[in-house]
Amino acid sequence: MTKNAKYELLPAFEDREKEKRFRAARDTIITFEARERHGIGMQKEKTLHAVLKCTEEPDPDRQEIPVGSYIADILTEDQRIIEIQTANMNAMRDKLTSFLPLYPVKIVYPIPYRKWVTWIDPETGELTVRNKSTRKGNFYQAFRELYKIRPFLTDPHLSIDLILLDMEEYRLQDGWSRDKKRGSHRYDRVPVSIVSEILLERPEDYMIFLPPDLPEPFDSKTFAACAGIRGDMSSTILLMLTELGVAERIGKKGRSYLYRVRENEGEQTTEQEKADTKT
Repeated sequence: MTKNAKYELLPAFEDREKEKRFRAARDTIITFEARERHGIGMQKEKTLHAVLKCTEEPDPDRQEIPVGSYIADILTEDQRIIEIQTANMNAMRDKLTSFLPLYPVKIVYPIPYRKWVTWIDPETGELTVRNKSTRKGNFYQAFRELYKIRPFLTDPHLSIDLILLDMEEYRLQDGWSRDKKRGSHRYDRVPVSIVSEILLERPEDYMIFLPPDLPEPFDSKTFAACAGIRGDMSSTILLMLTELGVAERIGKKGRSYLYRVRENEGEQTTEQEKADTKT
């Protein structure tokens, strides 16, 4: 990597069968007639959730299946639960407690990569011109939500499927600012294409979040710079990577904790633990 190159975690997406299912689901759910008849986002189920659910399992008989006290988004033919979680991961905690003793569970979590925003007048329904957002999403954003279920992440029956998508977003222009955009409500999200995907099936898979040019030891500021993320995210990510056993805290420099990549599974005692034992 050159000195000025910006690191971007973006594995190639090569699952052509999944891409075909995605396009078929998108084209079936998002039709011109449905949008004309019901309006954007007026379906009973939000568009993004519906498209991803039909991508994972096109058979409607396998969707919305009662399991215990809850309804699973999908129960596959080979007896696996798939949950599409497009927002607050806190809602998954009780479901995971109920589902995991019974079935393997995969959570599909979508992240916007490129986004085009259209504003909706809440009184007239009039749409503004579609504008492209200047910000790009990344896989590291998932940690804000994964943090809420981190006690479950080491369960061997749980896997996390992160999908980076280009999306169209529709927002009500009902906020508190003068242009009514700040504090506004999201109305619907329409997936356009799959950009990339990461499947996390075991703790070692989280190694992918450690940039290849990361020096050792490193602190949260260095990690943020190498990963190309905001500094306020890095401490949470490093906490979780440490709990997952792919990084370890080895001491402090000033007020900052120092970390290193844990490559040897048998190496359990950190330098800080050794120092604490001596004292």
